[in-house]
Amino acid sequence: MIVLKANQDKVLSALQSVAGIVERRHTLPILANVLIRKTGGQLQLTTSDLEIQIRTTAELGGDEGNFTTTIGARKLIDILRTMPADQTVSLESSASKLVLKGGKSRFTLQSLPAEDFPLVQEAANFGPVFSVPQKTLKDLLSQVSFAMAVHDIRYYLNGILFVAEGKQLSLVATDGHRLAFASATLDVEVPRQEVILPRKTVLEMQRLLSDAEGAIEMQFANNQAKFSFDGMEFVTKLVEGKFPDYNRVIPKNHKNSVTLGRAPLLASLQRTAILTSEKFKGVRLNLEPGTLRIASSNAEQEEAQDELDIDYGGDAIEIGFNVTYLIDALANMGQEMVKLDLADSNSSALFTIPDNASFKYVVMPMRI
Repeated sequence: MIVLKANQDKVLSALQSVAGIVERRHTLPILANVLIRKTGGQLQLTTSDLEIQIRTTAELGGDEGNFTTTIGARKLIDILRTMPADQTVSLESSASKLVLKGGKSRFTLQSLPAEDFPLVQEAANFGPVFSVPQKTLKDLLSQVSFAMAVHDIRYYLNGILFVAEGKQLSLVATDGHRLAFASATLDVEVPRQEVILPRKTVLEMQRLLSDAEGAIEMQFANNQAKFSFDGMEFVTKLVEGKFPDYNRVIPKNHKNSVTLGRAPLLASLQRTAILTSEKFKGVRLNLEPGTLRIASSNAEQEEAQDELDIDYGGDAIEIGFNVTYLIDALANMGQEMVKLDLADSNSSALFTIPDNASFKYVVMPMRI
């Protein structure tokens, strides 16, 4: 049976959309495979790592009929990548093997039985479906994902908190030293739901979401989330645990505030970051009426100093930060201006967008 027959670029893009979660080495060899299920003229591709499952449906030609098998995902992609984009490729089943043909090339590949493929058991009680434009979710993720923890013992920090309530969807990430919050408005009212998406899911979503017009539909259950977009279905386990109360972390009523250009501040921080120590990424910010001075030094006793003219008439404050934390936030914002609120040299600082409550970034000071 000819399982599929289509242009290389079409087959490759369908495979790549599901193969991001496939581990090359896994204790279960079949998880390195993609599950191919042919029903009539439709082809369904499914991958899983036991925690995340991605499925896409595509029209890729071939014979009509019903057929299922599994085949090594990475190997198939590696072979397809070496072929010209406009070349017609076909995949045929033969005994327990699959034959991939393209031009004068022919590859015989081993398959494993489809019934051995461990599909993720979907939760029975998903909450109501709600949707946002793909671009909106993609922007929200990029505004907060850099603040997720990596391999933190507090496993609930290794991901992003999704809070849907009323007509608002809020995303929060923190690693204990900084916290990023971003929100968007929904078209429909939803009951309050709070889930933590794992880090791997977040990175995969960022890879798959496009800036296209289409919407992404979401549903949450106690231990699972389900996303549907562009003919794809994405099911993931959730992180269990209690996320910190982010509202208590976001400072209120800091008495000193300054609004300044995001790009000049970012450039200044990137310059002074060059002379920070590898281990100790500290920079000092000196805020005085009319001037912001940024300074750094390292173990070789080298020093950097930069000055920005600012419209500021508050207290003189000297405060230290890990410069990476500031650069991460500013580099992931697209706005022209940024507002910085400070209390004193020992309190956390708050970065926001002027006249816009949809983004907040809190960063703890460091002693320098």
